[in-house]
Amino acid sequence: MTTDPDTPYFLEGPWYVVTYLDAEEFPTVVHLAQDQPMAQMGSAFDATFAELFPFLGTQGLRPIGPAFSLHHRMPTETADFEIGIPVDKPLAEAHETASGVSLIPSTLPAGKVAVLSHIGDYDGLADAWETFLNEIGEAGHRPTLPFWEVYVSEPRPDADPATLRTDLVVRLLPEGDEQA
Repeated sequence: MTTDPDTPYFLEGPWYVVTYLDAEEFPTVVHLAQDQPMAQMGSAFDATFAELFPFLGTQGLRPIGPAFSLHHRMPTETADFEIGIPVDKPLAEAHETASGVSLIPSTLPAGKVAVLSHIGDYDGLADAWETFLNEIGEAGHRPTLPFWEVYVSEPRPDADPATLRTDLVVRLLPEGDEQA
C-alpha cells in the first residue's frame, strides 16, 4: 500500500526498507535501448534525455515524475531497457529525432511490486540490487520481469554522489503463480 492513494509511488519514499505496493500503470515516453553494452549506458541516457525533454513540450506532454530505466531482461554484457519519463497522458505516436533517437509510447507497469531506495553512487547499484532481491526472496516473494530504477535525484555535475537516490522496483509474481 502507499501512504497516499492519490500520490504515485515514484513520488513517495524514500523507502529505507523493502516495501510492497500495488502500483498503477502510468504512461511514459521512452527510448528503447536493445543490446546496449553495459559500459555505454551513460551515453544512452545522455543522448535520450538531450532529445526527450524538448520533445515532450512539442507534444503537449508534461513529466509527472522522475526519469527511469525499465529492464526487459537481466543484464549481461548488454541490456535491453527503456529510458524515459512518466507523463500526464500517452504519446500519440512514435517519433524519430534528427539525431536518430526513437521516442515511443510505453508504460510503467501495474501490479504488485517491491521497492527499496538506494542512497549513494550509481556504482553501488549492483550490490543494492543483490541485497534487495535476496530480501524479497527471503520474505517468500518471487520477483519477475520487468524491473526498473527510478532516478529520484537528478545526477548533476555538482551533485554529491553519496546523496543520489535511486529507487529499485521489481514486479512480483502473484501468489501461486508458477512462472519462473
